[in-house]
Amino acid sequence: MAENYKIKVQNVTKEYDLFKTQSDKLKSFFLPAKNVPHFWALMGISFTVPAGETLGLIGVNGSGKSTISNIISGIIPQTTGKVDVKGDTSIVAISAGLRKNLTGRENIRLKSLMEGLTNEEIDEMMPDIISFADIGDFVDQPVKSYSSGMKSRLGFSIAVHINPDILIIDEALSVGDDTFYQKCVDKISDFKKQGKTIIFVSHALRQVELLCDKVAWINYGQLKMLGPTEEVTNKYREFTQWFKSLSKKQKRAFESKKKNVQKEFDINQYQKQITDDYSKKHPDDRHAQSKIKKLFYGSVISEKMSVPNRLLTGFIGLLIIFFCLVNFSGHHVTRVLAHPRSILHPKKTLYVPNNRTHHNVIKQKHHKKGIHKK
Repeated sequence: MAENYKIKVQNVTKEYDLFKTQSDKLKSFFLPAKNVPHFWALMGISFTVPAGETLGLIGVNGSGKSTISNIISGIIPQTTGKVDVKGDTSIVAISAGLRKNLTGRENIRLKSLMEGLTNEEIDEMMPDIISFADIGDFVDQPVKSYSSGMKSRLGFSIAVHINPDILIIDEALSVGDDTFYQKCVDKISDFKKQGKTIIFVSHALRQVELLCDKVAWINYGQLKMLGPTEEVTNKYREFTQWFKSLSKKQKRAFESKKKNVQKEFDINQYQKQITDDYSKKHPDDRHAQSKIKKLFYGSVISEKMSVPNRLLTGFIGLLIIFFCLVNFSGHHVTRVLAHPRSILHPKKTLYVPNNRTHHNVIKQKHHKKGIHKK
């Protein structure tokens, strides 16, 4: 029996390498990085969102809410795990997907074209998008001159008019005024009536309680709780009140402890744990290990070069350097290959091919005859 879901997230993790400089990051593209601290923004997140449900994502800053929403929308890839999304997604975040040097109108066209709409369809809905955004003459100004509120207005307006199957809203309602906020709430309610699936990321618990059917509490990279809105938000309020009651020293110690867990997370140990759990539920399945490995890495797009690709890239780089040096030396390739040291002793005289030399000599003779005749 097929599962009825719009979004399914299984054992999703996200790792970031904490490079100190940009040069270290560039080196790691070609060579294996050594002694680079790792930070796991997500440590095994799993949940399912049925069609037509509005799921709220809550948690303190840095817990991984935006990371998981960006992975679901396809903006960034996960490190391990599987994300199955049935339908087109559109993410609404402050300036998400907007090109700063383009005008608002140009951004509307660009983003709509990227979603597969035709120019005729865009022309037809352009007035509605501009009217809903309500940014006046700024629609023909570069987005880099917009305030955060104006960017949010434009982004939200484009996203809802594209009419996606899945709408992801990431803190986009936190920067608008009351009038625009109400327009957004009405539009989201409209989407819910149409049976659209919505993921709503917000710190505003009141908004979450008004709009969401269920809530997932992401706590420092882990799924702390998933359930009915009221139940989860009440637990989260208890946590935030407890946290606020701590002294500054206690708060730092608590956060440091949680961050260390994210730095020391062992992906291999986690994979083994999932494999063991699967084996207990399916003792007769001899392929448990390979199935879990496929679940972890089968749909992952690697952000790092494999060893063969690194070797190939390095070899091509050496070839380019070699031919550049040969060119500057003035020697023929065969001579350099026969006598490698000759590359260190470039020629002082540039030899021109015979046919070109002959042509130049004839040209000089004719030039001299012309001078004598005068």
